[in-house]
Amino acid sequence: MGKATELSPRRFVRSALSAAALAALPASSMADAKMQKRGNEMTTLTPYLLLDGKCQQAMEFYKSCFGGELTATKVKDSPAKDFMPASQHEKIVNARLRNGKLEISASDWLRPAQTPIRGNTVCLYLSGGTLEELKTLFKRLSDGAEVTDPLQEQFFGTYGALNDKFGVRWMFQTDKKS
Repeated sequence: MGKATELSPRRFVRSALSAAALAALPASSMADAKMQKRGNEMTTLTPYLLLDGKCQQAMEFYKSCFGGELTATKVKDSPAKDFMPASQHEKIVNARLRNGKLEISASDWLRPAQTPIRGNTVCLYLSGGTLEELKTLFKRLSDGAEVTDPLQEQFFGTYGALNDKFGVRWMFQTDKKS
């Protein structure tokens, strides 16, 4: 696979933007991603995950945890196929999971000359809601995970963190105590 290249935050953003551009997302996706305040409601921020060849598997797992509608497009089924080598055509160029306000977008790593660094390239923060909801999500995502901070009461509420079986970092927090 070639020499591993350390992925700086700047390179990570560039890679994410490149993947997003290759996916040729419709204009409505850009509108969905706006971050602006409307009354007391904040528009949700969508994380974008870059996964090393396991995008479909990861997104199906997240769907089993959160429910919702999952769409995934392979390179071969997108305009990106004309710009990518045949060895990349079975990879996911864009996947999106939506369930209410929850939205996760992802793609496979599409830069063969660079190796992603597993770990803290993205951290997903689940906050608010009831303690029971938080416990349920923590338990589901713990399947095959490295739990770094068990879910427990802190001075600011209930908190926990884990690295799931795909290397994605999750933090959980609610003001509710047990």
